[in-house]
Formats: sequence, structure tokens, C-alpha cells
Amino acid sequence: MLIMDNKNLSDILCSVDNGILNIRLNRPKNKNAITISMYKNLIKILHESIQNSTIYIVILTGNGSFFSSGNDFKSLLTSQDEDDFDIKSIINVFKEFIEMLIRYPKLLIAVVNGPAIGIAVTMLPLFDIVYAADSAYFETPFTRLGLSAEGCSTYTFPNIFGKSKASEMLYLGYKMSALEAKHYGFINEVYKYQNLDEVWTYLKKLTKLSLESILAIKCLVNRWNKDILLNVNEEEITELTKRLHSPECIERLISVILHKNKL
Repeated sequence: MLIMDNKNLSDILCSVDNGILNIRLNRPKNKNAITISMYKNLIKILHESIQNSTIYIVILTGNGSFFSSGNDFKSLLTSQDEDDFDIKSIINVFKEFIEMLIRYPKLLIAVVNGPAIGIAVTMLPLFDIVYAADSAYFETPFTRLGLSAEGCSTYTFPNIFGKSKASEMLYLGYKMSALEAKHYGFINEVYKYQNLDEVWTYLKKLTKLSLESILAIKCLVNRWNKDILLNVNEEEITELTKRLHSPECIERLISVILHKNKL
């Protein structure tokens, strides 16, 4: 069980307290960039939490000053193992992770402790509640990297931000502040970074609510959009596969990620 025994998961830390599973991305030196193995373990952890009747709420956050800088393409491009850049395998993991978030039946909460990039941004609308530190910003640099949008953002962003701002985010890589994200309803609340512990104090109080009621309501809320999101994910993954096979995409990834500071 990865949740109860994660000694070998140095990149992901888990703890359970009073029905709340806390998952921490733990690569602060790499700005919590997410590797393929981390995706696989996150999927396993979430699956285990579904089967665990003592867990009602899952919280995802990051250690250090970053929430996550998104996909760790740098580790893929510099790997000596050719299997690490098997595009089909990579795509399948991305797809499965997003599907897990779409289908996840329990309460999902993100505590964005710092900047979020790429998939660390696009996945947030698939969470039920999102809190952020005032140091956080949200950026999706797809076109700079030669990639296409993922995480169902081609559906969720226009619905949240409106077409104009969503276009600025997806096409131009607009960097949005935490306060602006709250204004659009992308996140629920902004906390001062030094006071972020207040979030954890508040979240512990959620266990006093009827958790069975929360789960029943979530089932109804998600029922109407679930099939749409699954279809969107399918279409986005198809396009992303094309982009990852594109020489231009590979050249941009190498140029931007290996030779320059991505962020």
C-alpha cells in the first residue's frame, strides 16, 4: 500500500489524519516537476484511497516554494534510457491521470503553495476546492514549448474565464496572479504565504461535516459533465500525441527546457 508505506516514494509524501489523505509533491529542488513515475504513483495512491473506507478527503500540495512546474520533460529528454521517452507510454500515463481526476468520487482539494505551470494549472478545475498562497501564479506555456493544451483545459478554461481570457491563457501563455485567479473563480481563496498553515487548520474542520453527504453531492455535481470531460481528455490526448511526434515540438522542448530557464 503506497498510502500507508511510502518509504520508497521520496518524490511523493503521504500522510493520513482523521479521514484526510495529504499528498505532497516532494521535489523542491526541481520545482516539484512531475515525472512519469510520479504520475504512476499518484494514480496508484488515488486508486488506493478510493478503496480505503477511512479516507474521505484528499489534499494535494507541494513542498517548498513551488506547487509544481508541470511535466518534467527535462528528465525525459536527458534520460539515457530510450524507454523513458516512449511517447505512447507517456501519453497513456497522462491520459490515465486526468481520467482518475475526472472520475475520482471523493473530495479533492488542492493547496497551491506557490507557482503552478502547465498541467499543474490545467488539472485544477478537476479538483473540487482550490486554495492558493499569494505567491502563486498560474501559467500554461504550451505554445512556447510547441505543445497543445491538456488536462481538459480547452473545455474548462473557456467555461471559467470566458473565451477571451481563456484564449490569452492557452494561446499566449498569460501568467495569472492568485488574486486574478480568485476573481475569475478559478480558485476559492488566497492566503498569505506565511499564513498558509491557516488552510490546514480550516481543512481539519471539514471532518465535522457529513462526509457521506459531501460524497453524495459530489456524485450529482460531477455526473452531468463527466462524459464531456472524458471526451475532451480523449481529444486533447490525440492532439498532444501529434505534437510530441512533431520535430518542431521536440526542437522547442530541447531549446526552451535544456538551454534556457523554462520559468
